[in-house]
This record gives sequence, structure tokens and C-alpha cells, in this order.
Amino acid sequence: MHKLRSLSIAKVAKVFSRLSTRLKNTAGRPSAPLGSRILTNPDDIFKHNMWDHVQWSEEDKENAQQKAQENSCVQIPLNEQGKFDTEAYLYWDKFYEMHRDKFFKDRKWLFLEFPELLPSDTKNQATTRCHGDQQVEILLPSESNMDSETRHHQHSGTTHYHRHAPDCQKARQGASLEKNEDATQTSTFPGQHASFRILEVGCGVGNSVFPIVNSIKGTDAFLYCCDFSPRAIQVVKDHPDYDDSVCHAFVHDICEEMASFPFPPQSLDVILAVFVLSSIHPERMQGVVGRLSTYLKHGGIFLFRDYGRYDFSQLRFKKGRCLSENFYTRGDGTCVYFFTKEEVHDLFSSAGLEEIQNLEDRRLQVNRGKKVAMHRVWMQSKYRKSYQPPPS
Repeated sequence: MHKLRSLSIAKVAKVFSRLSTRLKNTAGRPSAPLGSRILTNPDDIFKHNMWDHVQWSEEDKENAQQKAQENSCVQIPLNEQGKFDTEAYLYWDKFYEMHRDKFFKDRKWLFLEFPELLPSDTKNQATTRCHGDQQVEILLPSESNMDSETRHHQHSGTTHYHRHAPDCQKARQGASLEKNEDATQTSTFPGQHASFRILEVGCGVGNSVFPIVNSIKGTDAFLYCCDFSPRAIQVVKDHPDYDDSVCHAFVHDICEEMASFPFPPQSLDVILAVFVLSSIHPERMQGVVGRLSTYLKHGGIFLFRDYGRYDFSQLRFKKGRCLSENFYTRGDGTCVYFFTKEEVHDLFSSAGLEEIQNLEDRRLQVNRGKKVAMHRVWMQSKYRKSYQPPPS
């Protein structure tokens, strides 16, 4: 049991002795986003809670595959699976009834990982870094809180790259042309006068909402946020920082095909989905991404962060919690799927979006009190709607 929960200190030392000889493989990886804290000396492992860009050995991969096969060999009977899909909102509503805003921490790391969330004229706490062959101006948060990203249904994060390359000039021009190119606005809607609009789907109790809201005040930006849990949305609206002049929170089930949004198609600059799609039945995901994408402006960005295949949280499931391949239900009835890079790419490209970034974020999370280390795997992706609609 203990082996399934953590890496032994001896094995950690072995893994990172091997890692120190592979640092050249990470030379092409950006220092931001996804961090740059690399463990080169295994004696330092318990100095920090998280280490970045961890390389897995073939043995690590084989062990992970074996554990996933073991915990998925017994699946929940088909006649019992339906409730986890049709009653998903009830399970999440009960979750928020129990935990309210005490379970997750605010994602103050959002603007480091997703600078696309901020309008281009926002320049608070900015610093310029080299990102490949482009200069990227990244808005730094006042406090990093990466270690809070350890459990399920943590919704949304985003930010805005200030690029100085020809492609980025095209992006700015496209955004300018789009300002007045929204779908016909015969009726008013919240945020209609904003020039930069963000939608966070699956916002939960606002752990991404309020870092964003507090950053866009005083700009010409507007945030929409939705969740299918009425209790979660009420918690958001009751928050002292909730401000309906820059934010509109509403109950919405993104799996419902006929449900409408309070804004027209092609009106959003950014859509944010963080630890949201993994909670949806795999057969529904493509429809969800396709419908959401119709609300992006041409040149708009879809930001995604979620669980990766063989993350520690997948490997610790017990037998009998598996619904289908790489899709599980927790003890509280909420569900989680674990993605690969290829699946993420197919999901967004099939919706007509172009890849900007599609990374497998492998880290080592350390419990310094218990002296254990866990392999974490997250997907982080950015996909753009083409600047011009495809020819008919």
C-alpha cells in the first residue's frame, strides 16, 4: 500500500541521480510557464514542495502502467454508471455544501502560467523574459501557490503573453478588428461594452475568479464565470470581492446541448477550463469543446489545464472505482479522467482550433512532513481560433 502512495527516499535518489544527467533534455523547455525549479541534487529534495520538469525512466512508466491496469481491472457495472453522469451536478453541489470555500486555495499562480488572461494594456508587476525567439512580458503574481494544485475539480486559470513577433502583431490586429465584430447584438447583455471578455467554465467557488477580477478592475475587460452547481455560484456571488461591473456569475451546465449563454457567439477573447473537462464523461468532451469554441472570436484563445495520464491521483485509486479506461469516480461521486497529449490535441483540433501550446507538465510533489514524494502529471494547453473563418 505504501509503495502505491509514494516514492521511497532511496528511489527518489536514484531517479534524480538519473535526472541530473538528463538536464540537457529540458534545455528547450521554457522557464515560464511551468516553472524552472530543477532538482539536480537528491539531498535537496525536501527543501521545496515541488520540483519541475521531472524525467521519467522506463521503469517509472512501466510501474505506472501496471498500477493503472491493476486499479481499473474491476469496473463499476454499466447499470450503475449512469448516475455519475446524469446526477453529476448533485454530487458537486453536495461537495460545495460540505466544503464551501474552505477546500481550494485561490490560484495566484494563474498569471504566470496563463498570461493570456489579461488584456494587453494591463502591465502591473511586469517583467520581460526570453521565450524561445520571442520576448514575452509576463505579469507576475504577488504570491505563488503552486502547491495547492493537488486535488480535483480545481477550475480555471489564464493570462496574456505580450509578444513582439510578427505573429503577435497579427494577433493584436485581429483583436482590434474583432472588437466590433460580435454577433448581432439586438439585446443588451452583461459585459457588452467590454473590449476584452473572458469566460471561465466550471468556476467552482471562485478560486480563479477573484484573482482575475482583482486584476482586471480598472481595465476594459469583463469576466463571465459559470458552474453547474447553484451552491458554488451562490458562494461566488456572496464573496466580498464580487463586482458585477466586471464579472457575471451564472449557473450553467456545459454538457447541456441546448443551454444558452448570456453573451453572443464570437464574443469571447479567452475561455478558461482548468480541472473541468476531466470531470465530464469522455463521450461528452468533444461536444463541449466544440460548442464552447463557437463563442470565441477569431484569434481567441482556449486555455486548458487538467490531469495527465498516470498522475499520482490516478495511481492511488482502489479497485472498483473505475468507470471506463482512465476514467474513475471518487468516493464522493465526482469523476475524473486522465489525459494524454495526443488526446488533448485531438480534442481541440477537432473543434477547429490551432495549437499554440500542448505540454505534459511532469513534477515531483513533496510532503516534507511525511518525507514522501509523488509524481504529478498535468496537461497544459493553449489553442487558438483561426483569425479568419475557413472558406465555405
